[in-house]
Amino acid sequence: MSEEYTGVIREIIFHNNENGYTVAVFETESQGWEEEFTIVGNIPKAAAGRTYRLEGDFVDHPSYGEQFKVSSFEEQMPTSEEGIRDFLSSGALKGIGPKTAAAMVALFGEDTFHIIEHEPGRLTEVPGIGPKTAAKVSEAFALQREFASVTLKLQKYDISAEYALKLYQSYGADTVRVLEENPYRLIDDFYGVGFIKADRIAAKMGFQKDEPFRIRSGILFTLNHFVRDGHTFLPEEELCEKAAQLLDLSRDQVREQLEFMAFSGEIHVDLIHQQKVVYLMPFYLAEQRVSKELRLLRDAPLKPLAGGEIDSLIHRTETTMGIPFSDNQKEAVRTSLENGVSVITGGPGTGKTTIINAIIDILEDSGQETAIAAPTGRAAKRITETSGHPASTIHRLLEYSYGEGEKGLRFGRNSENPLDLDAVIIDEASMIDLLLMDALVSAIRPGTRLLLVGDDDQLPSVGAGNVLRDIISSEYIFCTKLTRVFRQAGESMIVTNAHRINRGEYPECNAKGKDFFLVRRQKVPDMLETLLDLCVRRLPAFYPEYSPVRDIQVLTPVRKGPLGSLNLNQRLQAALNPPEPGRLERTHGDRIFREGDKVMQIRNNYEMKWRDCEEFTEGEGVFNGDVGFIQSIDTEMGEITVLFDQSRYVTYNAAQLDELELAYAVTVHKSQGSEFPVVVMPVSWFPPVLATRNLLYTAVTRGKTAVVLVGSEGQLNGMVDNNQISLRYSGLAWRLSQLLKLENQLSGDRK
Repeated sequence: MSEEYTGVIREIIFHNNENGYTVAVFETESQGWEEEFTIVGNIPKAAAGRTYRLEGDFVDHPSYGEQFKVSSFEEQMPTSEEGIRDFLSSGALKGIGPKTAAAMVALFGEDTFHIIEHEPGRLTEVPGIGPKTAAKVSEAFALQREFASVTLKLQKYDISAEYALKLYQSYGADTVRVLEENPYRLIDDFYGVGFIKADRIAAKMGFQKDEPFRIRSGILFTLNHFVRDGHTFLPEEELCEKAAQLLDLSRDQVREQLEFMAFSGEIHVDLIHQQKVVYLMPFYLAEQRVSKELRLLRDAPLKPLAGGEIDSLIHRTETTMGIPFSDNQKEAVRTSLENGVSVITGGPGTGKTTIINAIIDILEDSGQETAIAAPTGRAAKRITETSGHPASTIHRLLEYSYGEGEKGLRFGRNSENPLDLDAVIIDEASMIDLLLMDALVSAIRPGTRLLLVGDDDQLPSVGAGNVLRDIISSEYIFCTKLTRVFRQAGESMIVTNAHRINRGEYPECNAKGKDFFLVRRQKVPDMLETLLDLCVRRLPAFYPEYSPVRDIQVLTPVRKGPLGSLNLNQRLQAALNPPEPGRLERTHGDRIFREGDKVMQIRNNYEMKWRDCEEFTEGEGVFNGDVGFIQSIDTEMGEITVLFDQSRYVTYNAAQLDELELAYAVTVHKSQGSEFPVVVMPVSWFPPVLATRNLLYTAVTRGKTAVVLVGSEGQLNGMVDNNQISLRYSGLAWRLSQLLKLENQLSGDRK
């Protein structure tokens, strides 16, 4: 049962400004006796000398003994002269120190707070306080009272002090009004707040289940949920069913609000393959623009190449590079140079990098300005290493920015300020989602060559859309598929088995002197222990040149369960980076971050600041999937500094730690665009939607020197047999095929 105490914070032991987490010494008077004890909990803006009414329970901490765990609080303004002096001396109001506080109380006594709030001009009667300081003190006092009032009002809706601070920082004095008007806006305004949490707050505020804005919020939440799964739209019937389940209402009630939302422009209802479908408006507009821009780029006249016919240029490049091209490769180079937009696709070892280098050489010899880019920093870095040509991320190519006060990401290069280039080559194009493709093609002038290079058999983009596959399947853009595996690549069992898997054939494992292994285990506990032993002992001994933390990467199809990334990370952290004296760590929720840990950014944050210690530059932007290593932890401020790309430092405050996860083990989806010297992956029973051929293929193609699978041969073969490809609702292929159909009709009419 909760207990309640009123008293004064006498000493702050620890206070985090970001979330209000506080450890302090609290003094209260109980039954005529003064009593002191340690309190812990989220008390934003806590300071010594301030008076609170606390509710909570005493708990026993294994290291620190008995503590009072605060569940709710209310700041109370002191009424005695001593209490007022203590409050003002606490630093609660900027510009007031102990001496000034004593002088104010000596002059105004118990009326001090009244003077500050209602007659601030009289503060100039205190020696050392001028008109400007008096105004600042009065303003700070009003804000302090305002925040205390907001926090107290939000507690009755079960909104924690930590969230109250975040809300107040965003909405200020309007916090309570904004929430009471529409609590569902929390879903859009705050990362990590879902419909259920907002709905719970709304229920406590007395909102009815059939409130129109509740239904509209449920529809938007449902659409956004499926967007996160890669879809750009939902069939109307499926959307109505899913939203009705979420809202516990009828489909007709949902459909009624759909009509209103379509009329207001929040969503778009379209007809694809004779089926009604519903888009969030940005994705509908993006599909429309991508289709239009690809048509313009495809059909625009190109800047001619200098130095002869294309075939002679290809022959000259073969001689210069000292590599004879196959007929398939020559066709890929030729069509890429002849067409405004083209696609080259193929698996590992088929010579995609050779073709990219040849095309760049021909274009540069012709004096044509060319840029090469990829969807992620990891992929761009790998292209630079393998091709010798500098590559950037698509975001940097388009000069992204996220200025204060802006709603969403902005690109400096767009239709009004296009790229000043003759050719753009995009590698790892299977990773491009619809919105990024929209930004890219909008920034390319007609007459510029666009070449998309990628492996369409890999998993699709993490973001919504199925861009590369849609473009290929539409047959609207010329595509060359590379099929021949060259000798050097063919000597690698990783490459050989990747192609076997892709053809539906079982991989060959454990060939002597090769690089593809299956360690057979039947039971999950045995798989787990073997995997840990491989990462900690056996593989580092066999490959002493590789660091077990930096160079050996565990991949897994799932996040949860004994073989999921969450559990594997805890076990691998304990084995590879255990606690040691002097090695600082920080607990955040159910995670422990420790100096030396391998970590991953799990969402795009375009505002996150970084500094490069090699180039002495600063910038903004850390992206979903970026992997780094914890360099230092500031336990007092609760901050963690992470090193990305061996030179880029990023400091995370407490509020940003939700964006960081351990990365000793990552899901296969998160590994896209990366290569690792050694890949280790469990092969057990996983949900059929994840235990698929293309997931296994994607995992295997991440390995550079060795791939080690741990588990059952039957389950491995089962993944090869499972050629189920998750259906993504996407309209780009349909829109491009409609353009092709229309052009064919017009061509037939002219004949």
